Amino acid sequence: MMKKIVLDIQSDIHAHTMERMLMQKLDDCQVVISESPDATAEWCKTHRPDVLLMEVKAYSPWMFNERMAIRDKVKRNTENCRVILFVDDDTDDELTEKVRQAKREGLIDAFLFGSVSENYFASVIDSV
Repeated sequence: MMKKIVLDIQSDIHAHTMERMLMQKLDDCQVVISESPDATAEWCKTHRPDVLLMEVKAYSPWMFNERMAIRDKVKRNTENCRVILFVDDDTDDELTEKVRQAKREGLIDAFLFGSVSENYFASVIDSV
């Protein structure tokens, strides 16, 4: 079964790199890149993805609380969608802890750091 993935990543270049990597590593997947955080929930409503991968930053519109608001909207429309948050390793500890806590509370399905290998990255996305 084809796995649909929506990416909400700050950098277009980074998003397209991740899209290419996922297409190479995962056999049967379709990747859609959201145009902006404002559009992400709507993209998910339209495309009904299996996985939503969102990057979290310390500034708007990629802040943790904003990401969780998008998560809530997506879960209302596509409750089976798995949510993965992605943080850079150089992100402040407080933000990283919020992301970890969201995982502990079951609000997200997984989180990833920017430094993980492409194989690991693709494997986590494939496994949720």
